[in-house]
Amino acid sequence: MTENCAIILAGGEGTRMNSSKPKVMAEIIFKPMIDRVIDAVKKAGINDICVVTGYKSEILEKHLDGKTKTVKQAERLGTGHAVMQAKDFIAEHKDANVIILNGDAPFIDSKTVSDALSYHLDGEFVQTVISAKTDEPFGYGRIVRDGNGNFIKIVEEASADEEIKAINEINSGAMWFKAFELSALLGKITNNNSKGEYYLTDTVEIALSEGKKVGAFTASNADAVLGANTKVQLYELNEMLRRKTLRKLMLSGVSIPCTDGVLIDDEAEIGADTVILPGTIIKRGVRIGKNCEIGPNTVLIETTVGNNCVLNSVQAEYSIVADNATIGPFVHLRPQANIGNGVHCGNFVEVKNSAIGDNTSISHLTYVGDSDVGKNVNFGCGVVTVNFNGKTKNRTVIEDNAFIGCNTNLVAPVKVGKAAYTAAGSTITEDVPENALAIARERQLNKENWVTVNKPYREKK
Repeated sequence: MTENCAIILAGGEGTRMNSSKPKVMAEIIFKPMIDRVIDAVKKAGINDICVVTGYKSEILEKHLDGKTKTVKQAERLGTGHAVMQAKDFIAEHKDANVIILNGDAPFIDSKTVSDALSYHLDGEFVQTVISAKTDEPFGYGRIVRDGNGNFIKIVEEASADEEIKAINEINSGAMWFKAFELSALLGKITNNNSKGEYYLTDTVEIALSEGKKVGAFTASNADAVLGANTKVQLYELNEMLRRKTLRKLMLSGVSIPCTDGVLIDDEAEIGADTVILPGTIIKRGVRIGKNCEIGPNTVLIETTVGNNCVLNSVQAEYSIVADNATIGPFVHLRPQANIGNGVHCGNFVEVKNSAIGDNTSISHLTYVGDSDVGKNVNFGCGVVTVNFNGKTKNRTVIEDNAFIGCNTNLVAPVKVGKAAYTAAGSTITEDVPENALAIARERQLNKENWVTVNKPYREKK
C-alpha cells in the first residue's frame, strides 16, 4: 500500500496514575488521551491507524470499537518492542511513510503531523524526529545539532552533561519513517541495556551510522511533547487546555466573567455576546448561538441552543433548544427534547423525547415525556404525561392553545384538541375535543364530624 499510516503506542499501564484503566484512557477535558491523538492523525488526512495495546487491552479495544486496527504487546519491553508488534501492519505499507506517536501525548495536533511529513518528504529523510522547544526540558531527551543546524543525535537526560542539559530542544517521541526503512531498523535494535528493553530511539543512531539521512522537525506547537504520568500531571494538562479554550472563546466574543468551575470542550461552538456563568460544564457536540446566558450550574452534552436563550441550572443531553427560550432553574432536558422558539420551562420540569411548540409555557413541577405539544400551550403545576404502561410507551398529543390544568394526568395514548381545557386534578384517559373542557375526577364528598368521631390524629400531651 502507498497510503501513509500511523502507529500509536498505547500499551502503558501508567503505574503512577493508580488507575484500573490503561493510561491512555485518562481524559483531558472529557476526551481520553488516545482519542485526541487519533483525531489529530485523522485531521491530518491519515486514516489507516494501528494502535498497540497492552495493559488492560480489552478496555481499550472495547473503547476503540473497530475504529482502528489493533495489535497487542503482551510483554512491555520498550517502545521499539511495541512497534515490532505492528510489523505486519508496517509491511502492508512498505511503499509509504509511517508516523509513530505516543497515545499519552494528547496535545499532538494535525498541523504538526502534516508539517513534519512535508519536512520528511522534502528532505528525503529515512527518519524524521519531531521535536519541540520548551523552557522546561528536564526529563526529556535533547536534540543535538551541529553548527549548521543539522540533526546529529538524541541524548537522554540521564546521559547528558551540563552543556547538553542546557539545550531546550527536546524529543517528542513522535517520528516519521519510510516504512520499509523502519522494518529494517527494527531488526537491528537490541536490548543490551540496564532494563533489557528495545528502544525506538536507538533507530536514530543505527540509521546515522549507516550513512542514512535523519532529520529533526521542530514543531511550532511546544505542547506536542507533553504527557501525564500522574493524576497531578493530568490535572495540569486539563487546566492548560481549559484555560486555552476559555481564552479562545473570550477572544471570539464570548463573555466568561468568572471562570470558576467552567469546563468547556475545546470543539464547542459558542456565539458572540453569550455569557457563560460559573459551574457550567459544556461537553462534546454542543453548539450555542449568540446573546445567550448559560448557567450557573448548567451541564450540556450533544445539545444545540439557539440565539437569545437563557439556561439556568439546566442539564440537557441530545436535545435542541430554539431561539428565545428560557429554561430553568432545575430543568432536565433528556434525549430528543426539542424545545421550540420562545418556550418557557420553569423550575423542576423534565422533558424527554418530546417536541414542544413555540411559545408554550411549562412553568413548574411537570413531566412531559413522549409527547407532541403544539404552540401557545399552557401547563399548570404538577402535570404528568403518563407514557408507560409497564410494557410499551405511548405518545400524548396536545394541540395548539390548549390549557392543561394543575395536577392533570394525561394517560397515553391520548389527544387534547386545539384550545381545549382540562380541569385541575383530572386524570384524562380519553381524547378531548377542541374547545372542550375535560373534567375527570370524583365528586367531592364531605363527611361531617368524621375527625371528631374517628380521632385519627395523635393525642397531644
